[in-house]
Amino acid sequence: MGKKLYVGNMGYDVGSSELEQLFTPHGTVQSAEVINDRTTGRSKGFGFVEMGSDQEAQAAITALDGKDHSGRTLTVNEAKPRESRPGGGGGYGSGGNRRY
Repeated sequence: MGKKLYVGNMGYDVGSSELEQLFTPHGTVQSAEVINDRTTGRSKGFGFVEMGSDQEAQAAITALDGKDHSGRTLTVNEAKPRESRPGGGGGYGSGGNRRY
């Protein structure tokens, strides 16, 4: 099973294919995805890369963490599991008849 990596502080013009190309020299890239804002469609400046093995993931972290890419210092580390956030809903609150 591959290892998922978090890649932060990327330029907003970096796309998923460029992200994949950046990691390919360090091993097999199973997936590379830049996270975009749902509303604007613009990059949020971070993404995730899944490498083929733990060794390849470690090699990519060693090679790319703290390195300059397009004038920005990349942050590359092991992705943490997504925390389940309480609530959900639309973010508009649940109180309908509040008086202030």
